[in-house]
Amino acid sequence: MTALAWLVAGLFGGPDAAALRLGFIPARLSGGELPVAAVPALLTPLSSTLVHGNFAHLAFNLLIFSWCGTAVERVLGRWALVGVYVAGAYGAALAMWLSDPLGITPTIGASGAVSAVIGAFALSFGRPRQIVRSASANRWINAAWLLAAWVVLQIAIGWLGRSEGYLLATPAHVGVFLAGLLLQRPLLLWRYRSA
Repeated sequence: MTALAWLVAGLFGGPDAAALRLGFIPARLSGGELPVAAVPALLTPLSSTLVHGNFAHLAFNLLIFSWCGTAVERVLGRWALVGVYVAGAYGAALAMWLSDPLGITPTIGASGAVSAVIGAFALSFGRPRQIVRSASANRWINAAWLLAAWVVLQIAIGWLGRSEGYLLATPAHVGVFLAGLLLQRPLLLWRYRSA
């Protein structure tokens, strides 16, 4: 569906028009208006995941989502994967709004929602080292390590992207990676509650 939406956007005005109509614009949640017809502001966290700036942006998001999403679906189930994705989309929008509530630059792409899936994937398949005797504490230490590594990676990518003229939604990527880490365990326990 995401690839189809990107193709349709290309046929009807290109990514800039689609970003304005479907992208998440923090100022809209703060009461700002757009001069064009757009999706209702509360739906833009989801609609923005359908719009991408170029083919590489789309392809990278779809590749990572296919790889990590398939594995997470096997562990947590289809509906839990959908839940992580939707929570990631809304979490990314919230992180962007918190970082600049009056921002007028549209945030587009599925990277935020995919980052939540990556967080669930990392916690599902990462092997926590035994640092302390408590298995639960070792899981939290592993989650903290994964989050720290993700933050450093996102800052580095954001810095490199800015030097190339690209803006990266770093707060969104970091915030929802954390959401994916936090959602993985409860969803896993819910899925296997009767086992």
